[in-house]
Amino acid sequence: MGNMIPKKVQFNLPDGKEVTIETGKLATQAHGSVVVRVENTMLLATVVAAKEMKEGQDFFPLSVDYQEKFASAGKIPGNFFRRESRLSDYEILISRLVDRAIRPLFDDEFKNETQIIINLISGDQNNMPDCYAALAASAALVVSDIPFMGPISEVRIAKIDGKYVVNPERSQLANATLDIILAASDDNIMMVEGQAQECQENELIEAIKIGHEAIKIQCAAQLELAKLVGDHIAVKREVPQPEVDEELKAEVKAMTYDKIAAIARSASDKQTRKASFDAVAKEMKEALLEKYGEEGFDDVKKANSKIYFDKLKKNTIRSIVLSDGIRLDGRKNNEVRPIWCEVDYLPSAHGSAIFNRGETQSLTSLTLGSPNDTLLIDNALENYHEKFILHYNFPALSVGEIKPNRGPGRREVGHANLAARSIKQVLPADNPYTIRIVSDILESNGSSSMATVCAGSLALMDAGIPIKAAVSGIAMGLIAEGGKTAILSDILGDEDALGDMDFKVTGTEKGICGCQMDIKVDGLSYELLENALLQAREGRLHILGEMGKALSASREDLKPHAPRIKQIIIDKTYIGAVIGPGGKVIQDIQARTGTTISIEEIGDKGHVSITCSNGDGMQQAIDEIERITFTPTVGDVYEAIVESVVAFGVFVKFKGKSGLVHVSELDHKRINDVSEVMKVGDQLTVKYIGNDEKTGKMRLSRKAVMPKPAGNQ
Repeated sequence: MGNMIPKKVQFNLPDGKEVTIETGKLATQAHGSVVVRVENTMLLATVVAAKEMKEGQDFFPLSVDYQEKFASAGKIPGNFFRRESRLSDYEILISRLVDRAIRPLFDDEFKNETQIIINLISGDQNNMPDCYAALAASAALVVSDIPFMGPISEVRIAKIDGKYVVNPERSQLANATLDIILAASDDNIMMVEGQAQECQENELIEAIKIGHEAIKIQCAAQLELAKLVGDHIAVKREVPQPEVDEELKAEVKAMTYDKIAAIARSASDKQTRKASFDAVAKEMKEALLEKYGEEGFDDVKKANSKIYFDKLKKNTIRSIVLSDGIRLDGRKNNEVRPIWCEVDYLPSAHGSAIFNRGETQSLTSLTLGSPNDTLLIDNALENYHEKFILHYNFPALSVGEIKPNRGPGRREVGHANLAARSIKQVLPADNPYTIRIVSDILESNGSSSMATVCAGSLALMDAGIPIKAAVSGIAMGLIAEGGKTAILSDILGDEDALGDMDFKVTGTEKGICGCQMDIKVDGLSYELLENALLQAREGRLHILGEMGKALSASREDLKPHAPRIKQIIIDKTYIGAVIGPGGKVIQDIQARTGTTISIEEIGDKGHVSITCSNGDGMQQAIDEIERITFTPTVGDVYEAIVESVVAFGVFVKFKGKSGLVHVSELDHKRINDVSEVMKVGDQLTVKYIGNDEKTGKMRLSRKAVMPKPAGNQ
């Protein structure tokens, strides 16, 4: 970018808030850089692209990293090194949102390594920075010389108190019944991702329409900034288009078209189909090598023949689906693959399920933990404990491949998030447990994330967690060309790559809980989108019906070996007494009763959670805590034990409390020597009659619960 005079544009959000985009001030040696600011929230986005493509590069190496600097919120990181480390799951999810929105807008032939870095450099508690990340990335690309078919932008749309709000504040989101992030260009919707509390299809479409209007304003602002920057970026880098070897392309078609079409119509399974396509490609390669010889069939011709074959395969399969209505595995467009489910498969887990649809299989386990098992989320702008954890694992064995086992990749984090946000909508509000669901994908051919939703829902019901309703999910595809369209239910892995739109919808019988859409087709009409969503609803309901055959509602009780949690509400003044000096009291109770006890202060109350797999230990812990936190009520009667005898009465103990029974309250008749009638260890029934005015100590009476002698009525 060089050293240029800073340029700035601004626009207003629907609520009147001003957003500014500035370039030319920070990071001017990057090929594009901007600062987006709204109130005290500032994002710095930079983009750099290699000047040359690496030799033999056959894919686009684009990386997008979104990171929130802790200093942006006046915090020091809480980890051992006290510095920002690997991206958190939340930052990975935002990076993915930006990546998915901008990746389709680079020329297919632009394969120069490109890196986009978006940093939150100043944050406030009002504005959610995630809905400005793609705006910043797109603006940085627009003011660079990198060829980019933008601009685009992203907005969050939430339905709050029945009204649609664009980029709501953090505090408002707590009341949202629908919360999506939408990415779009001036003309087209690119991506939708979000969650809802069982919303209807038309509500989702309405939210998208409102969000798109706001995005158009943001795209216009970026073009205005590009104009201000002027000549510096007027000329974008040229992307050299490869020469088409028409002769080779025709030969590839002549050799393979009929065979590809036959395989596409054969309704074979995944492995057979893959082997058949590989065999056709191998035969083609051998025939071309024989025709051109070793020297004639050089690396360029080899690479081109593969490109022409792959494109021909994609286009042939698409046209067969559109013209003949035949899918790769022989299904009708709206047909879902066969499903079988099983619950309670893992005897030692607290809940488990297998969900199998076609060649996709999830084995899901559920573990119930105490409040001490919550996941600490410590980001720059948020610090809280998460009670619901969902992990998704996608080992290479699920697709018959070999790869070293590493930590979860970005895709796994994204799939886990989609499943978690969907299932979260049906969890009971008063759930006391920390719940961890783990979905291990053991087979995959199309939408293992949706299999995770179905298996996770079944595992919750198997565990006896009273969820509002079962949740299912379905992956959909869309092919549109030459005025023809085909909406495909429950897409295969092979169909995922050849469609113009793939989207996943989760929900209950009542409505949508989560969605993730990637749209590659220009000019997608809302009517077509609505038809696709309604077809997805039919598929979702069908899958719910199949799940219901295994388990239709939550079990009445937890598994016998699952931990039980009992919650007691105490006055917060007793929290210190239950914990004891240095945690001595609570640790002693836990050790003796075999329980796990946690205390959370909420308002003027202490919420005590006791977790135990042993009913006797649970009751013992409850009794001990109730004894410590017991508050006697004037007029109530208690069983007490004499602790000490004095001339003026006896000191007694009951339910962990001590009080005095004065000699005058021991009996209706006069007692001259207390020691003659009472000794330590005696049991007596007493009534709490008030507090001593001078000492404030409890006054107890035995006389008040004794029958009056005859004649004293």
